[in-house]
Amino acid sequence: MSDLPIPDGPITVGIDGGYVRDWEAKKHNFEVIVGKSTVALKRDEEERPSNKRFGFVQTLDTRPKRRLFAVLTSPGMQLNQQISFLSDGSDTIRDLQLYLSPEAKPIVDWFQLSMKLTVLDQYDKGLVHCDAVLGEERREQLERLKWARWHGNLYKALYKIDDIASLIYHCEETYPKFKPLRKAVEELRPYIRNNRHLIPNDGERYRNGEAIATEFVESTVPQMVSKWFCKKQQMQWSKRGAHLRLQTRVNTLNRELDAVFKRWYPDMQVEERPDTASSPASPCS
Repeated sequence: MSDLPIPDGPITVGIDGGYVRDWEAKKHNFEVIVGKSTVALKRDEEERPSNKRFGFVQTLDTRPKRRLFAVLTSPGMQLNQQISFLSDGSDTIRDLQLYLSPEAKPIVDWFQLSMKLTVLDQYDKGLVHCDAVLGEERREQLERLKWARWHGNLYKALYKIDDIASLIYHCEETYPKFKPLRKAVEELRPYIRNNRHLIPNDGERYRNGEAIATEFVESTVPQMVSKWFCKKQQMQWSKRGAHLRLQTRVNTLNRELDAVFKRWYPDMQVEERPDTASSPASPCS
């Protein structure tokens, strides 16, 4: 790879998943995976981000890794180009990221773990009203846990979880929400331990201007899933129907639908029209 030219810049890929009502198995849902890749292309001393969306039904697409690889290579990905995959750390999504590139780096979305810590923070606020001293001590330990996690010191973070766990048993008789609090603490430890190789130093990444969360994908979810897949619409889909719908939407947002039709019908005349792909579809309501 030393003979390859210097790549334009790192690629960041955000992957998210959602569930759609199954038309064939009426009482079940199936998973839809959507995402977006972005890379800053340096041309003439300017940076112009190049974005690509993708989406598919995981259990229907027989080659999801090939589909994702095609999205990454479309802006000219090189084997020596750094790629950061941001996701929630679930096994289904994580498996997609493996072996796509020697420079690929899977990362757990900062927001996912922050939400778990926010839940603990809410319990601590209630605990203060039952035992002010214990509640404040718990909140202090939680702040230290947040600091350790933000700076990638996961050994210290696990140690702080043990401190918090030892404190909560002093309020077992007095705190009405002790059981859900204990469950939240007990679930946090294995989550960090099992994903520690995917949890980076987010403080350092943030200072370097690197993505730490999949917030840049948030606009893509309503664009691609939109009202047709919303549970409130009471619509049910076959896996094939949902998958094909996603492919049409992806090609539209990536401004590649004309090229698809041109490939199918070489004699077709394509008229120039304003770019409407960037306008989001109606979100779920």
